[in-house]
Amino acid sequence: MSGPAPTSPLARVLRWEDAGGTWRRETGGAEQASVVLCRCDGGEEVERIVSSDPELLAFLDGVPADDER
Repeated sequence: MSGPAPTSPLARVLRWEDAGGTWRRETGGAEQASVVLCRCDGGEEVERIVSSDPELLAFLDGVPADDER
């Protein structure tokens, strides 16, 4: 089974979620997206990923901008 490269933006988001953190899509479009990684104990922003990685964009395609995971 193949997945995203270990250092890809998508892998970072999935690893964050697997570790119990939350994230939300801040902005996005066909060419670039911004994902905010938040702490699991209150939602404080820890990191922001801004990327044009095709894998991340495809993953986020069905995620509404205000959906927090």
